[in-house]
Amino acid sequence: NYAAANAYLDALATHRHTQGLPATSIAWGLWEEGGLANAEITGHMRRHGLPPMPTDLALAALAQSVNQPAPSLVVADIDWTTFGSAHTTEPPALFEDIPEARRSGASSEIARATDSTLRQQLSQQGAAEQQETLLQLVRTEVAASLGHVSADSIPDDRSFKVLGFDSLSAIELRNRLTRATELRLATTLVFDHPTPGKLAQYLTAELVSTHTAAALPTRPTAALDNEPIAIVGMACRFPGGVQSPDDLWELLGTEQDAIADFPTDRGWDLDHLFDPDPDHPGTCYTRQGGFLYTAPEFDPEFFEISPREALAMDPQQRLLLETAWEAFERARIGPEILQGSQTGVFTGLNAQDHATHMQRSSDSLDGYVLTGASASIASGRIAYAFGLEGPAVSVDTACSSSLVALHLACQALRAGECSMALAGGVTVMSTPVTFMEFSRQRGLSPDGRCKAFAASADGTGWGEGVGMLLVERLSDA
Repeated sequence: NYAAANAYLDALATHRHTQGLPATSIAWGLWEEGGLANAEITGHMRRHGLPPMPTDLALAALAQSVNQPAPSLVVADIDWTTFGSAHTTEPPALFEDIPEARRSGASSEIARATDSTLRQQLSQQGAAEQQETLLQLVRTEVAASLGHVSADSIPDDRSFKVLGFDSLSAIELRNRLTRATELRLATTLVFDHPTPGKLAQYLTAELVSTHTAAALPTRPTAALDNEPIAIVGMACRFPGGVQSPDDLWELLGTEQDAIADFPTDRGWDLDHLFDPDPDHPGTCYTRQGGFLYTAPEFDPEFFEISPREALAMDPQQRLLLETAWEAFERARIGPEILQGSQTGVFTGLNAQDHATHMQRSSDSLDGYVLTGASASIASGRIAYAFGLEGPAVSVDTACSSSLVALHLACQALRAGECSMALAGGVTVMSTPVTFMEFSRQRGLSPDGRCKAFAASADGTGWGEGVGMLLVERLSDA
């Protein structure tokens, strides 16, 4: 364990001092035992030719180092064949006096010479064969980066995040593909092209000049300030069972009442929440509002989100994802076509109390609560899910948030900052705090209904909902 290792190193320093030897800096190889390694670290190091050292071997090497005059030592067990193949260049000059390293470098040169024939191979293939060749290359390197035995277990349509990539393995994959293709590839490669299939398409476009990529909306040029903006798609959820724009018009046309009782599945203490006395702490003097009773419903697998992360996500973020997808569908636009496009996302929402529930949850949600409850994440999550590269802005101006989001989207379109934009807003009340606060202020309508501009107006009524518009400049639409 760390305490024992530190004590050992202290003893080593004392011994060297008494022997008149210089202080020594020792870089430890990973121990297989003793608590100095974990599965994630050892897996990554093994793939780079640095397997964990058995404890006895590590201690024996350390004991031999005690009386060495060298001021710096590295104690490590290196698989030189794997070490050489895991690097995009030959092993550094540091290892040139080690025979195994020189042989590894020679093997790497042979591998690179073989890799240089990739372009020649592609030049002799048709478009379909080229795509298949590069897809197999990507899947093979993905499997190697993740420590899989075979590329057969790597689907071409699953995101790298779902496959298990983190920042470290993403860089490792980039390095492998850099060596294999001899291209200068960005460190953000797996984020810019988030599935093996998408990445293979990108490599095809870079390596084969005759490749024709799917047409994407191009970066727009600046337009006139008075350019009309067209709504080309929309989606919504509102109280009264409204699940679509058609439902909304039906509710309005038939003058239905969408106000109803408090939800029973959110952990609210409904037996003690109501009190007609506006001064009674911890209560409110209404029993009704406008609610989305289906707000807890969500299909995380559809958006490639783990169940644990989905549980930590504010329902507001879930609803924005769903309605963004539906807005594209209603515009007859396949969301996958927009990958890499200059499409903007402007979301209006104000902070609610979902994080309060999560902090009391017995489930292990550490690492997801922060992103799941942050309003600033809402727009970015949509942009990331669909691969959109236009502006991504979350707006909180209280009740006007969605209107301000739409205003900013129109401005961005007219300024040429994006080719199209999602603009909308959402509110879901995870706790009854808003009702209680307005009860203390006497600002709540007792029956939960707004009566704006009427002589009978007696306060506000709180409600939930989500609305999403897909907008373009009229000349583009």
